[in-house]
Amino acid sequence: MDHSGHGTSMDLPPFTLERGLELSPEPFFLVGSLLALALYGWGVVRLVRRGDAWPVGRTVFFVLGVLTVLVAMCTKLNDYGMVMFSVHMVQHMIISMVSPILLLLGAPVTLALRALPVAGRGRTGPRELLLALLHSRYMRVVTHPVFTIPIFIASLYGLYFTPLFDTLMGSKAGHIGMMVHFLAVGLVFFWPIMGVDPGPHRPGYVMRMLELFAGMPFHAFFGIALMMASSPMVEAYENPPASLGIDVLADQSAAGGIAWAFSEIPSVLVLIALVYQWYRSDQRQARRTDRAADRDGDKELAAYNAYLASLHARGERRPAGR
Repeated sequence: MDHSGHGTSMDLPPFTLERGLELSPEPFFLVGSLLALALYGWGVVRLVRRGDAWPVGRTVFFVLGVLTVLVAMCTKLNDYGMVMFSVHMVQHMIISMVSPILLLLGAPVTLALRALPVAGRGRTGPRELLLALLHSRYMRVVTHPVFTIPIFIASLYGLYFTPLFDTLMGSKAGHIGMMVHFLAVGLVFFWPIMGVDPGPHRPGYVMRMLELFAGMPFHAFFGIALMMASSPMVEAYENPPASLGIDVLADQSAAGGIAWAFSEIPSVLVLIALVYQWYRSDQRQARRTDRAADRDGDKELAAYNAYLASLHARGERRPAGR
């Protein structure tokens, strides 16, 4: 028997991590993930053949990001997620909060801008289209915190606490669309905060941290609401298969606990990345200052010392008692 038309067997055995991680490829995400890896690999190879360097760490982060998408969507987690709220919440948190952070640390936009060939004069190629998109009014809107924070919050409350979630869970296309939405919202939310790739909205490090913390508490509140509920909150999970041997409210409470816990994990990951970027930025600025001093004989320091000397001289010439 199928669940909600999605094609998932209703006779799944009780969930274990081993069973959840068994392969169960979802074609859309499998093809999309392989395509993403192929394009990223093409970009890296193109740079290397040209004699340009590309940080290995960025490649590792991007590959890990794609792998997290595959784990969430191309294993039995996807099958169990159709009938168990807790497993679905694991999928949601991975694909909306862990995968985007790792993918963005891979700097795919920067790689594309460096790897794509420049079109001839008067012509428009993929690189020019990407640059136009990055500088467009649309991109300024969708990466602004006035947009990103509300859409990040609405993806929780506006989806799970309305009939929309049950509608999307009723078909394979709806379920795939929902997961694509989670990934897209995560990318849009974390992109300006991470600040690895170029973009129209690039606040300072302190403002990025404030943007991060502005959205995270709502995840915690959402999780607490699920944990404290005394009745099922989502119709799609009201009648799980008897073969799973689970209690609906206990599973819902577990889903809430997962949502609450994941509000902390990405915050720590992003904070570590931001502090590291901040440190690297200060180091680069210090090196630029040192190089400038080497070129001009440290004229700025000499001028400052001369200014101090002039103040001292005026003080010595000042008559006593004045």
